[in-house]
Amino acid sequence: MKAFVLGGSRNIGYYAAIRLLNQGATVTFLLRYPSVFDQDATIQKFVKDGKARLVKGDALNAEDVARGWEEARKGDDNSVDLVLFTVGSRQRKIHLTKGAIIDTPDLCTKSLVNVLSTTPADLRTPSSLPRFITISSIGVTRASHEKLPFLLKPLYAFLLREPHADKLGAERVAAHVAGWDWRDEEPSTEVLGAGWQSQAGLPEQGQFKRFLVVRPAMLTSGECKADNAGDKAPYRVSEEDICNGYTVSRQDVAHFVVEDALRNWDRWEGKRVNIVY
Repeated sequence: MKAFVLGGSRNIGYYAAIRLLNQGATVTFLLRYPSVFDQDATIQKFVKDGKARLVKGDALNAEDVARGWEEARKGDDNSVDLVLFTVGSRQRKIHLTKGAIIDTPDLCTKSLVNVLSTTPADLRTPSSLPRFITISSIGVTRASHEKLPFLLKPLYAFLLREPHADKLGAERVAAHVAGWDWRDEEPSTEVLGAGWQSQAGLPEQGQFKRFLVVRPAMLTSGECKADNAGDKAPYRVSEEDICNGYTVSRQDVAHFVVEDALRNWDRWEGKRVNIVY
């Protein structure tokens, strides 16, 4: 397997990438600062044997993303099997009335548009299209916010207002390329400008059907419970909103992505799913 990972310097993307590498995959990371792995003995082991490829670049720059694609394709058949998109907000500060403020309000949305728009032409056919997995969040859409546990609603409405607006934009783009119905409000123009569907290179509606959106509950830094859980995973995954759960660890989300979603792709392709303990 050859994987192209964006947002893999830490958290879910990192944990999923390590799992893939341990299974023999070749993983190409697009990193603003490749030095983030200089002291990471685990990653360096895979760098030395050519399984981990580190590309310096920013997902906000389409040319950088295109170079990432080029590196990820290297090999016998120029294919890419998986695109794992876990880009998240950065440099947050808390405003008394606006909640979390992020330095780039459209970070996730614009980065995902760049990934999709720079997908090489010969990888856009049904037989060669990679699988795309994008990490979002519960509570992003109006409908899912209404189904949040009561105690989480004020937190999500205030603290995560801006980050979730960006995630909503990314989900809107994913819905467009995957051909899903969109029944929620349209993202703000600050996140996704007018006429975005006609951006150069962006796939046509429904062209990229090999798509999965994963919406974790409130993320924690806990251990991967699934590794010691036997046959029954400790987390629940459902297309339906899960009303009675609060958290899930980043490591367990990575476990679902690699050990379930990829191994049982026919079950999960074309879905938007929630994951929670």
